Amino acid sequence: MQHINFKKLYLSVGLIAIATFSTSLSIHAQAKLNVVLAGLSHDHVNLIMNSYAKGEVNIIGIAEENQDLVKRFKERAKLPDSVFFTNLTDLLKVRKPDVVLAFNAIEDHLAVVEVAAPLGISVMVEKPLAVSVKHAERMAQLARKYNIHLLTNYETTWYDSNQEAYTRFKNDKAIGDIRKMVFHDGHQGPKEIGVSKEFLSWLTDPKKNGGGAIIDFGCYGANMMTWLMDGAMPISVTAVTKQIKPDVYPKVDDDATILVEYPNATGIIEASWNWPFNIKDMELFGQSGYIQAVNANTLRTKTSNSNNYTLITAKPLAKAYSSHLDYLSAVLKGRVKPGKDLSSLENNLIVVRILEAAKQSAKLGKKIML
Repeated sequence: MQHINFKKLYLSVGLIAIATFSTSLSIHAQAKLNVVLAGLSHDHVNLIMNSYAKGEVNIIGIAEENQDLVKRFKERAKLPDSVFFTNLTDLLKVRKPDVVLAFNAIEDHLAVVEVAAPLGISVMVEKPLAVSVKHAERMAQLARKYNIHLLTNYETTWYDSNQEAYTRFKNDKAIGDIRKMVFHDGHQGPKEIGVSKEFLSWLTDPKKNGGGAIIDFGCYGANMMTWLMDGAMPISVTAVTKQIKPDVYPKVDDDATILVEYPNATGIIEASWNWPFNIKDMELFGQSGYIQAVNANTLRTKTSNSNNYTLITAKPLAKAYSSHLDYLSAVLKGRVKPGKDLSSLENNLIVVRILEAAKQSAKLGKKIML
């Protein structure tokens, strides 16, 4: 009988277990996205920094020329000097991320795509997609030529309530065909709520941001109604803008009302830097019922044969739709196809057309046919 060396056996088994555990950790680590940040001046960058602090994402490079911002985020997130570059071109010569996330002025989104797309690197920008139709079409051309994903991130995409309202309308036919959609989006004003000085400087610049509240908050309603209307182009857009606080926002509007016409439905977007509180809600009026996404988690419903409203807590979203990082990971791995969803290029090209028509309408004082 062959003698078994139990000491060696246990050692071998232990080494195998350690190797297996290490491989498991490595696979888990690889599951996190490796991202590059283009800019730090958009305050939504704080969300990705929070995710980094929680170990949910790997930040392998940041392109930012403003050294005050670099110092601020280097200290806050404990990021090494090697992560920071002054421009995206030099950064992408030495780092190969899964995706570039744009946290810069809307006007600069095109430049990000011009650098990343030829390298085959997908891009997600903060809302809206672009500052103009001309920029948006050029970005789309590059995305299609180099076969990359070009996505747009909206806070409201990840609201349980909005997704459930959509499901109740589309899949459950709970309210019949939509006749009217109303969107309220805004807050007291960017200066009033204390955004960073870097964010404020371009957010209130008509060239860098494309407009004021009409762009900053008008895009939410345009995005949602395009989704609800299956990506259909509206018939017309009519808009009224106001400068209620010209001493605070002398260069841009701070309040906008946009009327969007479809063959059998009307969308109303109320976007403002003059609300008495923060608000992002959606109301859908159908043939036989009503659904309001009151906030991120709550629905308010009523049917034509009911005397009372019902408050409902929305069901949690599937993981792939619970955050922009989970969604990005699913898209890049082919588990989710954007199609005409809220983040898709197709949807957001129409959003930019609606916003541009709204600006033109407000300027000329007439309805713009699309």
